[in-house]
Amino acid sequence: MAADMRLPTIRKQVALSSSLSALDGKDLVVPGDVITSDTGFMRGHGTYMDEEKLTASVAGEVERVNKLICVRPLKTRFNGEVGDVVVGRITEVQQKRWKVETNSRLDSVLLLSSVNLPGGELRRRSAEDELTMRDYLQEGDLISAEVQSVFSDGALSLHTRSLKYGKLGQGVLVQLSPSLIKRQKTHFHNLPCGASIILGNNGFVWLYPTPGHQDEEAGGYYTSLEPVSLSDREVISRLRNCLLALGAHKVLLYDTSVLYCYESSLPHQIKDILKPEVMEEIVMMTRQKLVELEG
Repeated sequence: MAADMRLPTIRKQVALSSSLSALDGKDLVVPGDVITSDTGFMRGHGTYMDEEKLTASVAGEVERVNKLICVRPLKTRFNGEVGDVVVGRITEVQQKRWKVETNSRLDSVLLLSSVNLPGGELRRRSAEDELTMRDYLQEGDLISAEVQSVFSDGALSLHTRSLKYGKLGQGVLVQLSPSLIKRQKTHFHNLPCGASIILGNNGFVWLYPTPGHQDEEAGGYYTSLEPVSLSDREVISRLRNCLLALGAHKVLLYDTSVLYCYESSLPHQIKDILKPEVMEEIVMMTRQKLVELEG
């Protein structure tokens, strides 16, 4: 019976360039740290006044906007803003709306009037549409959507009116921290390795085979149930392990960092990527590539 054994080895220390240390040198604080004793600053989220000194109440990064100082937590629930791309799971079908789990403090809301009807019809929603809501989306379905507005209690209102949003078909969901997702112009990427990725601002990342054609007649509800080839499944599995490795080492996730990590992992088998020593080597190579790109 074969056994897979790993013995400790002396790892070669890789010298990081000064530009990487400059990138990582952000103003980080822990609860109880004094941010400033200047009384001219305004107190923002994540801070409190202690003997006329502005003190951090959470662990995170200090953000200054003019005279306002706040601390952005490193680990937190998703605080959505208008225009954010999210990946969520339907948890409940209610009257004229769906409840969606989006990794935020409260369930998000997707109104019946905020979705495309199959076939792209533009008309007022009738009682018939309300009765057939479960035919469009039901509990457990995964969707991609955009934040349309934020309610007064902090809950998010979503919409899927664009054809790039809608029900998600075959793929893999990876759940990470929202603070690791880099804000970009687009969060939908077709990677050269043969898979596509949706980087949700809420920390939910969706990996799926790059579609050959898009059926626009379905209005965002078409899900391909054709068998996924072995090569596509291997690419998606490798990308999934790369995402977990980058997340474990707190590397910002965007199309370039994911692609560099994928390329760095190619000499290793898919199952070996999550071994601590292999993970550290791959992430270190990815960081060096990103530093060379910045430089």
